[in-house]
Amino acid sequence: MPPLLSIDDALARILARARPLDAEGVPVAAAARRVLAEDVAARVDLPPFASSAMDGFAVRAADLPGRLPIAFRIAAGLPADRPLAPGEAMEISTGGAVPEGADAVVPIESVVERDNEIEVVSHTHSGAHVRSAGGDVRAGDVLLEAGRVLGAAQVGALAAAGVAGVLCARRPAVVVLSTGSELRVPGDKLGPGQIYESNGPMLAAAFEAAGALVERIGPIPDDEESHRGALERGLAADVLVSSGGVSVGPHDLVRRILAELGVEEHFWGVAVRPGKPLAFGSRGATLVFGLPGNPVSSLVATELFVRPALLALQGATRPGPLYESARLASALRRNAARDELVRARTRDGVGEAILEPLTGQESHMIARAATADALVLVPAGEGELPAGEHVRYLRLA
Repeated sequence: MPPLLSIDDALARILARARPLDAEGVPVAAAARRVLAEDVAARVDLPPFASSAMDGFAVRAADLPGRLPIAFRIAAGLPADRPLAPGEAMEISTGGAVPEGADAVVPIESVVERDNEIEVVSHTHSGAHVRSAGGDVRAGDVLLEAGRVLGAAQVGALAAAGVAGVLCARRPAVVVLSTGSELRVPGDKLGPGQIYESNGPMLAAAFEAAGALVERIGPIPDDEESHRGALERGLAADVLVSSGGVSVGPHDLVRRILAELGVEEHFWGVAVRPGKPLAFGSRGATLVFGLPGNPVSSLVATELFVRPALLALQGATRPGPLYESARLASALRRNAARDELVRARTRDGVGEAILEPLTGQESHMIARAATADALVLVPAGEGELPAGEHVRYLRLA
């Protein structure tokens, strides 16, 4: 058996084959979790006009302190009917258009109003509480660059800048295939030696969160005919992800049948725990992942390898995995031969996050994994990582 690949080497081989998909137009309102295929420029200045940052009164700073008559009352969306003259004020709402001639806004709590005039006892400066036109972005400026994954803030910025639609990479079509004669659909009655199938729903949820369109097949029984038909169907997608059947047991049929169907295997086995028996190959443009059957192994392989591949297919500039840094709450023993991903919970520390490793790290313990929100990377080596050590970790969605 060839030596196991490191996490970085395996990821590099995967990303080298994850070429961006074709682009398509997407309405901004439907663009969350999509990836931009081109730079997007603002259509208008933002704000498009000088506006008030406060409820108050538009004034000339040079007229204060003093008493000023209220010449007009400006509501948002209803500008003043004339410029502000020297020696007067106009009431204005937050977001209202600052009238020509005014250069400051006095907050309502800083004035005394009586008989349709205001009294201001303190000085103010030009520009106070005024949002200048184009202060956020100018029309024609690049608002967001290609490769950006769009979240709520980005969608809001696009809409505010007058962008109705954007060009995004097509969402990858992913087939998730679960194998194993022992698997039953949740809700069915279990017989002797049977378990509920959890990998399919788990993987589908993870891939959809990464922007994919997911079709699930299975559970498929451990016979060649069923495997061959399901795998051939899955190879029509952009990505085929099978769960189970990639080890070396007599019922592990996936790798052999994939080879017979023309899939070139680029590697099998990664120096990581859990998740060692990971297979990756391709047929044409279709990427093929054979994930281990143990649920936590599949979860780890997804975060390390499949999610980055899906984001790379969509042209993401930073497909990941994106590690963060935090301190360990308790010591962790290192594995001499393999990097290890340890499930943990995060809690707030003094100025930084603290990671509390969970008890029960076996690869079948998906129920315990459900309480984790982080995967701590423990590099291969001798000894242990002491409590208080800074370590890298991945957030679990």
